[in-house]
Amino acid sequence: MQIGEVADRTGLSLRTIRHYEEVGLALPTARSQGGFRLYTDDDVTRLLVVKRMKPLDFALEEMRDLLDILDQLQSPDTDEAARTDLGKRLAVYRSLVEERCEKIRARLADAEQFSAELATALRKHRPAG
Repeated sequence: MQIGEVADRTGLSLRTIRHYEEVGLALPTARSQGGFRLYTDDDVTRLLVVKRMKPLDFALEEMRDLLDILDQLQSPDTDEAARTDLGKRLAVYRSLVEERCEKIRARLADAEQFSAELATALRKHRPAG
């Protein structure tokens, strides 16, 4: 599929998809004879993983490392010793994601409390009519 369809399927802008290609996070599988980027379903899946990492404040190197871990775990050529090490590294990232999710949940709770306070203030100070 071409980049426009990928953008529709992922909710990412064309610019963002191109940026992820430029920094080496998500490369298109091929290019057409005319030079258009061509993506597979696996490429789309990879872009969705990157999209999920972004709001969790992953650094570019962390993104690359985590994607590499996931790629190696999916490879049939990865031996058991390497899989064990990769599993440990993946567990560290899982813990990191949980910590970051908890921070986001706390921020969301603060935002919802603030919204409720503003709603109360609005009701209290609404002109009678």
